[in-house]
Amino acid sequence: MGTGRCFRIGTRRSALAQWQAQWVAEKLRASGAEVELVLMVTEGDRRQELLADAWTSRGIFTREIQKALLEGQVDLAVHSLKDLPTQPVDGIVLAAVPERGPVGDLLISRNQCPLAQLPAGARIGTGSLRRQAQLLHARPDLQMAPLRGNVDTRLRKLQAGQYDGIVVAEAGLRRLGIYESIWTERLFPTVVLPAVGQGALGIEVRADDLHTLAVVQQLDEPSTHAAVVAERTMLAHLHGGCLAPVAAWGRIQQNQLLLTGRVLDPKGQQMVEVTQSVRISEVLLGTGPSKLELLQEAAELGQKVANQLLALGAGQLIRAAREQ
Repeated sequence: MGTGRCFRIGTRRSALAQWQAQWVAEKLRASGAEVELVLMVTEGDRRQELLADAWTSRGIFTREIQKALLEGQVDLAVHSLKDLPTQPVDGIVLAAVPERGPVGDLLISRNQCPLAQLPAGARIGTGSLRRQAQLLHARPDLQMAPLRGNVDTRLRKLQAGQYDGIVVAEAGLRRLGIYESIWTERLFPTVVLPAVGQGALGIEVRADDLHTLAVVQQLDEPSTHAAVVAERTMLAHLHGGCLAPVAAWGRIQQNQLLLTGRVLDPKGQQMVEVTQSVRISEVLLGTGPSKLELLQEAAELGQKVANQLLALGAGQLIRAAREQ
């Protein structure tokens, strides 16, 4: 792979974003490529007041990096896939989705108190309507409070007594090396299903940069890519990216691609959920035309789950979220 070209990776400045970009960089370097990181500040980094659920639909953590990619300032962009809008950008392709990390959410509480044993009215910190709605569905008595900032900031606020518990993504804790002994309870999958794309990375390149595309595609993991295509297609057909409590979990088990979709109202009083699957052959987990066929199957599964959720009333729940 060593062609003398240096691949410039665009990424945010946060510790987690840099970890993710460094992980991609090391994979490319192991194949002989030269790589450098270009650190950027995005709208989402500047506007701490926005709810987490607004990130995906607005692209506030991705737009500046995508602009730099289109203008040739960087050669590839590494995103947390849950931050990447489902609406494609002209001139950019999602070249690879590497093997996914843990997809679920964790509760971290003071005194290591699990969810079921938290006192009535316990104050839980989260910036996500998806998490809020699912927690209230399980425990309507809880008090939800807004929470933003990086993991260290959130943990300091918990330790300072501002919250009785906070909810964070397991993948982030693992990638930052602060996973062991810190979490109280794994909420996935019985209580809280993840955000679309949670735990996965998305690597984008310019559509006309065939050399970079070929290099980056070597990092793609077909089963992960298929799972997130199913989730993202479901979200796109629900039109639920804007402040809507939508959760999804795609996975491959025993030659089947399964997708569970869940939509709630913001207070967690109503919830609809659908699980569907499509059988796939092992050959489809390869590359080339078989991979394209697998991704098409995944997209069709996502659309099917979205249609069934809409038939159960998901559209009304999403509209209720937008009207709040």
